[in-house]
Amino acid sequence: MATTSASPDTYQRMGLRVQKIINSPTAQKARAALIFRLPDEPESEWEQLLEEIDENDNVTLAYRDDGGVQIFWVVPKED
Repeated sequence: MATTSASPDTYQRMGLRVQKIINSPTAQKARAALIFRLPDEPESEWEQLLEEIDENDNVTLAYRDDGGVQIFWVVPKED
């Protein structure tokens, strides 16, 4: 088991926070969301979360100069 300085729920809280941003009506309508790492969130866990988001098909990450990450996604058309 890998040990990190942060507890497992730090990562879960970060994931839930980002999920709320992505699931907000504004983000859903725009199919885009802007996320930032909070000061108390470990950078290694932030990178891990971004990698997991980036693994999804139809998702694009754009890293901004201000430290934010813009997430864009397309909703595939159903056949």
